Amino acid sequence: MGDRIKSIKELDFTPEGEVFPSPRDWRDVFIYFLLVDRFDNNQENIPAYDPLSTPKGREKEQGRLFQGGTLKGIIRRLEYIKGLGANAIWLSPIFKNRAEKNDTYHGYGIQDFLQVDNRFGTKEDLKELVRNAHKRGMYVILDIILNHTGDNWAYPGDHPYYYWKEAPRPFDLGFWRKVNMLPGFHEDDAVWPEELRHSENYKRRGQIRNWSDPDEAVNGDFLSLKELNITRPSVLSTLIDIYKYWIAFADIDGFRVDTVKHMEDSTTALFCNAIREYAKRIGKHNFFIFGEIVADDQTLQRYIGRNSRIEGTNERFPSLDAALDFPLYFILEETIKGFLNPLYLRERYERFKTLYTDFGAAGEYFVTFVDNHDQMSRPYKRFMHSNPFQRQVELAVGYLLTSQGVPCIYYGTEQGFDGGGDHDSYVRECMFGGAWGAFDSTGHHFFNPAHPIYRSIAKIAEVKQNEPALRYGRQYFREISGNGIDFGHPIDVKCTLAYSRILDSTEILVAMNLDTNPRNDLVTVDIDLSPVGHKMVNLLNPEKKVTIEQRGQRHAVRIPLTSHEMFILKS
Repeated sequence: MGDRIKSIKELDFTPEGEVFPSPRDWRDVFIYFLLVDRFDNNQENIPAYDPLSTPKGREKEQGRLFQGGTLKGIIRRLEYIKGLGANAIWLSPIFKNRAEKNDTYHGYGIQDFLQVDNRFGTKEDLKELVRNAHKRGMYVILDIILNHTGDNWAYPGDHPYYYWKEAPRPFDLGFWRKVNMLPGFHEDDAVWPEELRHSENYKRRGQIRNWSDPDEAVNGDFLSLKELNITRPSVLSTLIDIYKYWIAFADIDGFRVDTVKHMEDSTTALFCNAIREYAKRIGKHNFFIFGEIVADDQTLQRYIGRNSRIEGTNERFPSLDAALDFPLYFILEETIKGFLNPLYLRERYERFKTLYTDFGAAGEYFVTFVDNHDQMSRPYKRFMHSNPFQRQVELAVGYLLTSQGVPCIYYGTEQGFDGGGDHDSYVRECMFGGAWGAFDSTGHHFFNPAHPIYRSIAKIAEVKQNEPALRYGRQYFREISGNGIDFGHPIDVKCTLAYSRILDSTEILVAMNLDTNPRNDLVTVDIDLSPVGHKMVNLLNPEKKVTIEQRGQRHAVRIPLTSHEMFILKS
């Protein structure tokens, strides 16, 4: 299975040994998402970044080019990731991109679906990474693409063709791109496996211009990337076989599916169900498939949630186990920073009661995040960009770790990366420094487990792993009071944001101060689970305790919070 493969006819779907079992529940998992090219280049003796002494200055064009991160580099940083409390790694696409291109470092322009890009390493490196992760009780998730390939062929004349809805037929395929001018197709030519090398396998409608047009978004080319016609059974079966092979070869634990909104729903469902069945057959009974769907909760309902309520429609293909939680992403950062009324955050979770028959289990359908490699709603700036309040990012990640969902952190957030600019490369800095390090630096690494943000996240993650209620519990936002008489949900942006996670007879109360000034508000707790007179202990600092008080017809605790401080309280 280690040799180069040209055709899916050569694939072997038999695992090489006993497979690593899936997690019982993915809500037990904390995902660390990294771009392979930007994480670690496996080179020794790189000096650590020092904000006081590391010189500034980097060349802008470097951000758009390969920087040298490798799979071997990730292997040697597994303890760093585990020390943060993360027990799963989501890798950006690792498959071979075109050899002559130096700007597809992100991996989304695939030329060979059955080969690891040699700039990242080898197939054996991938297998070794997974093996080492599994030894540490960690899972590995691959980022995969179904609906497009790289720029492996050109329209006639090698001109850019643009989407034409009224076109009488697909445009012609002009020629397959070649690097080797010898007869036939060689490793760096055209596309592999060879089953994808037929013009009928591509929609050939030209580049998308109107991203809001559903027909264009599904059938057009994603810029220069060529749209596959996955409605053709032969194309879909080829992709299913490709990704079954990678599970068998490397013992992969999950897939993140790119650009789900740009695919036909039914085809996505067929792919996911086929992969899920294969994984169950070989012993991975909870193989995780989540997708990128930049949309609201109602749209996500078409893809996720087998206990969801969708009245009056048959348009439903619940193929994904979960989706990236863009509805939360669109409001969480502004809430934590005190720019948005927390009412919107609370209302988002209230909608779960109408969208799911079991709203307490809704968290299993969402992978939650604050930073990512695309930054859809605030193009090209991380959470910490131009932000003087470092502890706010601790609150943001703390929210992910203590609220409903499968939490995911984007590499560098734990080191306070604050990238921002006019291109996505500014949120894709190199952890190992290289020519495109964070904070406008070069040649200095950022693997600092003593960083205050890293240490804070690790502490919260440890509490999460020790408390089932923080993983599976129902979530209720709590009313607060400053005077002990008038209680209500906060509407001031500078407030105490508080919510309980309740599982069976356990209540855990999370409170965070969104104000730069100290606060000392009373926060409501469950009248049956938290009796008057009992102490609640801050699990982040057990020396800090509060006492449950009677306030009219409710029970409450007064929580003294310093600027941007977080409490996790348990009776």
